[in-house]
Amino acid sequence: MNLSDLKNELAVKSKNGISFLSSAAVVWTVITIIYLLPLEVGQKNILMLFSSGIMFPLAIGLSKIYKVDWKSEGLPLSDLGLALNLAQLMYFPILFLVFVHFPSDMVAVFAIITAAHLYPYGWLYQAKPYYFYAPLISVLVMILGFTAGGRLWTIPLLMAVSLVLLNVALYTDFKKKSNLSRMSA
Repeated sequence: MNLSDLKNELAVKSKNGISFLSSAAVVWTVITIIYLLPLEVGQKNILMLFSSGIMFPLAIGLSKIYKVDWKSEGLPLSDLGLALNLAQLMYFPILFLVFVHFPSDMVAVFAIITAAHLYPYGWLYQAKPYYFYAPLISVLVMILGFTAGGRLWTIPLLMAVSLVLLNVALYTDFKKKSNLSRMSA
């Protein structure tokens, strides 16, 4: 089996990672609610970090609901998806630096890190929506970060909506791959 076939098989079995992205959309919705609360920005930032802790357990639950096999035994690339996800943690020192020195920019930096880390999944799943949305979301968040002022809640809202749109595009891509898979089998 060649690399392209392995990536397509992984994309179909894991449904292009939509269980993780659906979980992320829920997390960013929670973050939007947090940023609407009448709290100091530092408190909102702490709550944002805590709320991100539900990401993985929620993704596992959604994987069962969506019938996603994201940890496919026998597929050598399945562990790479998890490694790419964990790679996002390497950017957390930047996030903590921003937390201390530029607290009002923390939600934007977290959103940019989240969006940018999605880009390699375009290669892993051979899914063009990742190539389109990762840079688009990053740039839109940056622009909003410059212009949001006291409306910081608009940044996580943009993330939540963008992740829903990305999920729709990835599900459409998955259905095409799934149909092609069945036709070639």
